[in-house]
Amino acid sequence: MAGRLLGAAVLLCLLDIAHTFAIEEQADVFKRTACPAFLAFDNAAYLADMTFELPCNCKPEEVSSVVWYFQKDMGGRRTTVLTDFAGTVVVDSGHIRTGSDVLKRFSIRMFSLIVFRAQVRDSGHYLCGTESGDFFYGYDVDVQPTERMAVAFVDRGQRARGDYSERRFSLFTGFWDWSSCDRCGVRGEQRRVGLCYVRSSGLHPRYRSAVPGVTSCGSGAVPARLRRRARLRGPEVAVRSCLSPCPKEEAPEEGVQAISNVISKLGERPWLPRVPTQFHRQPRGSHLTIACPGARPEHAVGWDKGSTRLYRSRYLVGVNSSMRVFIDHGNHLHIRRLRGSDRGTYFCWREGALVAGFQLRVTARQRRRRALGDPDTIYAIKAIGTSYVVICIIFVVVHISRCSRRLCRSPAGT
Repeated sequence: MAGRLLGAAVLLCLLDIAHTFAIEEQADVFKRTACPAFLAFDNAAYLADMTFELPCNCKPEEVSSVVWYFQKDMGGRRTTVLTDFAGTVVVDSGHIRTGSDVLKRFSIRMFSLIVFRAQVRDSGHYLCGTESGDFFYGYDVDVQPTERMAVAFVDRGQRARGDYSERRFSLFTGFWDWSSCDRCGVRGEQRRVGLCYVRSSGLHPRYRSAVPGVTSCGSGAVPARLRRRARLRGPEVAVRSCLSPCPKEEAPEEGVQAISNVISKLGERPWLPRVPTQFHRQPRGSHLTIACPGARPEHAVGWDKGSTRLYRSRYLVGVNSSMRVFIDHGNHLHIRRLRGSDRGTYFCWREGALVAGFQLRVTARQRRRRALGDPDTIYAIKAIGTSYVVICIIFVVVHISRCSRRLCRSPAGT
């Protein structure tokens, strides 16, 4: 017991030391980085439903806390304060919902602003400053939608869209690196997300980007006359097959392996992966959306129904117009108008590892009962009516008995 307490104390000390080093390292960064004399905005582009972090890269040493502000348009009158003036707001990402307001989807950690499950309406200008309105650093955030996302399946010979060029203006897709394989040991798939970018010599000089003269299509640096054309092009995603080996697991002892072999031979049920499994019961005809635990849109996620692989080449949203079962670009599995054939166990892969199972049971849809025609309503009305009649009878009997007693006690001549 004493050894465990000593180990816990040592671990807490190490955590305190690591936290102290992190604060000191952050302070050293602020000492080395001087704030610009003229506030500029760094361009950053993301896909909808992604989580992003905006570090406050500079601040004066005497400032101990920062305040984050949001403006939809640069210089706009409406400014939203995204933090309390202590700069200590922290939220639990597990309770975040897609439709939540940005004030419920952010967190402040080590002077950095973290926005969970970003939406297109979160696009705009984020400024790091003080309570008095002094700004140190700014970002121009462009969250691009997935509704008009173009898909190219490399195995079918499909390619990404070509560049669109005009005089002094061009649109192109900037692709990220290929993701890891979403499955291991079997054929899997990997994605490559591409966002829309603009190349022009007429961009606003107050905005900065990694490549001069290039910014994302939804950036505030794009001149007003070009924004309408830039909005015509959305993000893209490329999908291709892959094969990745599973990591080697430690072999069990010889006796344990022999017992396992005997049990597997005696068992009549097919083999099922040993992963945490949730149980869902849904009525027939309803809609169901399943999310892979711990997965984000940028992760490599795969779905199986039993031993059937639900590959994106067939089940990705938009492959055909009449899809009842599909996977969206945020890695969620959708089943519309549930049928009895949809029952079974669905498995979720994340970054090449099988992580969870969902056992679905489809129940008969309950019929809507009429307001006064169903047996329960009739029984309730009868019970209430009977109780009312009984109470009335008791009330009348009590009053009659009291009146009779008064008459019997009164003198005969009166």
